[in-house]
Amino acid sequence: MAATETATEPLSIGEVARRTGLSIDTLRFYERERLLIGPVERTAGGRRRYTAFDVEWLLICVKLRESGMPLAELRRFADLVRSGPGNEAERLALLDAHRQRVDARIRELEDCRAVISRKVDIYAEHLARGDAAGLWDPTN
Repeated sequence: MAATETATEPLSIGEVARRTGLSIDTLRFYERERLLIGPVERTAGGRRRYTAFDVEWLLICVKLRESGMPLAELRRFADLVRSGPGNEAERLALLDAHRQRVDARIRELEDCRAVISRKVDIYAEHLARGDAAGLWDPTN
């Protein structure tokens, strides 16, 4: 935040887009889909005014979406948080299940990287020896 800005100073949709990396259309979509914790305040002219808390929540949403959490699950998580205390075990279960899926995907990607690294090493070795011609040549 800028030195003159306070945590309670409202933020425009453009500023929130810059801070979160989400497009303005995505921010509007998130609001329509009830993915935010609280209602977005409006000016007398109808312009959205976000809080620092909204930005903090949206940054969490960005990471959950980037890691593959489906919108329905994100909506469920937002509903649980919005409901307040008493459902922490359900929130934990939802987040833990997602973490397990992310961990499984990381393992899959590590396996993919191992295959790619092996192929890179093979090509590098053949190129260094000068006998790369014909590697995976479909005409042979």
